[in-house]
Amino acid sequence: MTELICRRILLKLSGEALMGQGDFGIDPDVMARIAGEIEELVDAGIQLGLVIGGGNIFRGDGLAQEGMDRVSADHMGMLATVMNALAMQDALSKLGLDAHVMSALTMNQVCEAYTRCNAVAHLDRGEPVIFAAGTGNPFFTTDTAASLRAIEIGAELLIKATKVDGVYSADPVRYPNAEFYPRLSYDRAIAEGLQVMDTTAIVLCRDHDMPLRIMNINQSGALMRLLQGEQIGSLVESGD
Repeated sequence: MTELICRRILLKLSGEALMGQGDFGIDPDVMARIAGEIEELVDAGIQLGLVIGGGNIFRGDGLAQEGMDRVSADHMGMLATVMNALAMQDALSKLGLDAHVMSALTMNQVCEAYTRCNAVAHLDRGEPVIFAAGTGNPFFTTDTAASLRAIEIGAELLIKATKVDGVYSADPVRYPNAEFYPRLSYDRAIAEGLQVMDTTAIVLCRDHDMPLRIMNINQSGALMRLLQGEQIGSLVESGD
């Protein structure tokens, strides 16, 4: 088998990636496909942490803009990520994987409370860990939670799997002539407002030298090809 470029990763999925062609919720076929790709990685020896957003169920910032208290709205958004995490845990368990959901909010009857020590122990045993409820604090996105958890668990690579092929100078759907960036620096992503991740998440990656790969989750098999060394998507790292 082709040698893998790293052994421990943090995969960030948007909640919207789980909707498939729908407008809300979870598409079972999409969930099953992604779970199957995760199983392939784990079987190959990848230690995998996973953060899933909650935008397919609830977006706290959207309701806050409509007048709801921001803290309450963000807590509701965190609960949406727990729902997605439990759904992914179920999909992985059906494939025989002993996946753990660890929440930044304490809810012991539903899932484990997050501690770095226990998370690393699960990963060392080859058991996927799904990090839920963001950072456990309002005003922080799941992008920031993904950067934070990647750093905490000592991941070698943070992968943000989206619906686009990588980073462009502008929205490629609206602007077909937008330039594709196969590689760029953290500082350029911030300075040009390229919406790779939110600024706090990118700064965390920059300050801890965490390489960030942006790729399209809808390309079947791309995750494994990426970890086998194929240049897929866009790489954000130190440099010009």
